[in-house]
Amino acid sequence: MSESFTAKQVSEHNTVDNGLYIIIDSGVYALKDFVDEHPGGAKILKRVGGKDASKQFWKYHNESVLKKYGPKLKVGDVKEEAKL
Repeated sequence: MSESFTAKQVSEHNTVDNGLYIIIDSGVYALKDFVDEHPGGAKILKRVGGKDASKQFWKYHNESVLKKYGPKLKVGDVKEEAKL
């Protein structure tokens, strides 16, 4: 299942109850079922829910983490929004 999301749609998933989506390098990841498994704790994921967390992610992780968990957590990509 791979969908296209706007940044606004991702921002609506900012809590565990709403699905807890984050953006990493234009990929959209659903973390609702991963929150309790996250080695860094649930608090940090909840803080970045609904936002682009690329900067925070790459500060603490390397590419192998995204390769390991990305396939099961990725739900789509952020689509380019028309600029008027």
